[in-house]
Amino acid sequence: MPFIVCKFAIKIYSDEIIVSFVNIVIETPELFNSKWIFVPLRLMPNKIQFTTSPHFAREMDDGDVLNKYRSYFHIPKIKGKAAVYLCGNSLGLQPKKAKEYINQELSDWAQYGVEGHFEAKMPWFSYHHFFTKSLAKIVGAKATEVVAMNTLTVNLQLLMLTFYKPTAKRFKIILEAGAFPSDMYAVETLVKHFGLKPKDAIVEIAPRKGEYIIRHEDILAAITANKSSLAMLMMGGVNYYTGQLFDMKAITTAAQKVGAKVGFDLAHAVGNVPLELNKWNVDFACWCSYKYLNSGPGAVGGVFIHEKHATNKKLNRLAGWWGHNEKTRFKMEKGFDPMPNAQAWQMSNAPVMNMVSHRASLDIFDEVSMKMLREKSELLTGYALFLLGEIKHLQFEIITPTPFEQRGCQISMLFKNRGKEVFTQLQKNGVIADWREPNVIRIAPVPLYNSFQDILDLFDILSNMK
Repeated sequence: MPFIVCKFAIKIYSDEIIVSFVNIVIETPELFNSKWIFVPLRLMPNKIQFTTSPHFAREMDDGDVLNKYRSYFHIPKIKGKAAVYLCGNSLGLQPKKAKEYINQELSDWAQYGVEGHFEAKMPWFSYHHFFTKSLAKIVGAKATEVVAMNTLTVNLQLLMLTFYKPTAKRFKIILEAGAFPSDMYAVETLVKHFGLKPKDAIVEIAPRKGEYIIRHEDILAAITANKSSLAMLMMGGVNYYTGQLFDMKAITTAAQKVGAKVGFDLAHAVGNVPLELNKWNVDFACWCSYKYLNSGPGAVGGVFIHEKHATNKKLNRLAGWWGHNEKTRFKMEKGFDPMPNAQAWQMSNAPVMNMVSHRASLDIFDEVSMKMLREKSELLTGYALFLLGEIKHLQFEIITPTPFEQRGCQISMLFKNRGKEVFTQLQKNGVIADWREPNVIRIAPVPLYNSFQDILDLFDILSNMK
């Protein structure tokens, strides 16, 4: 077990406070090659004071143990200068290794043709196997519980068809109001598929009047109020619009206690916040890989099916030949014999060219822990919230929860006026953010490639707007 023994010192620059190590004994020194180390604000709430001084951002970047990973990605340029890229919640940046990996597959295809399924450097027949260990680490699962396949909404439909078993008495689905449209459409068409009316079968949990986030107690109250008729709870792990991170563990426990199945759309959570899907006993989950997992536009999705279900060969599901027993798959015989794990939900063979960039990104995630990413994320977003709070001449409010445990990388700014104008000015000044109708600008400092200087640059540009 790696361990660190250290003494803290405070290094002071004018009114800034930086935490550093005086003495350090470390069993795994390759993880820490810097004199600085991040300490989560929740552990040292009175020790780190954010300031608007450039010295603070410089010192934090100099001491960032994750700073080297910025060079692993292509940073877009605007007018010949590296952009301030704060849009990883929409599309993550391209890993530099992606091109090399794609070229390798193209080379193997050219050299081997169909024999590449077994002779390629990374054989295509078993290509999906190369992802399970990495994905399991990221989502807190066993390797048998995850598989990279299809795309997000396809996977969501497949999983809900497996776990939604409505009866005359128990048929309702709880969904958060304002969910991403794919979730809303998927749930709407699911209940229609079973001959039910959405207004009767779907229970939406909304923020209270005048509020923007959904209170945890209101989610639990909705579960209790519908306990005798609730068949499934399916919601986002992180809301795409506000950036609210839900307490998935508590929600899962509460919904399962009344007899419902529980699933999560983790599009905005995977690679963003620590997850423990197996320990939380979540029934199923799915995600995309093009946001915080940096795998390219429209890249392959992923699924989690808890081992209690994944090993159950009798569980009904829609099937394809790649979910059939790997040992007898090419006998082409009648009778579906599912793999005894999450791979049983695969429809077709791996879309290799759509998965290559995913592998390039996961190789980076293999080098770091979600704990390290989360600790830097808390500092980046804490710094951003502090600086945004110093801007008084623009009329906006933060609709993302401020407590660390209720948010991830994303911060959503709701503008009372001039929102689109501000967004356009940011673009002209080299900031790539995200606009959501009718009046929200979303930013997402990603710990793998964003810097504290990025946040300060955003602040300076906003401060100079008239």
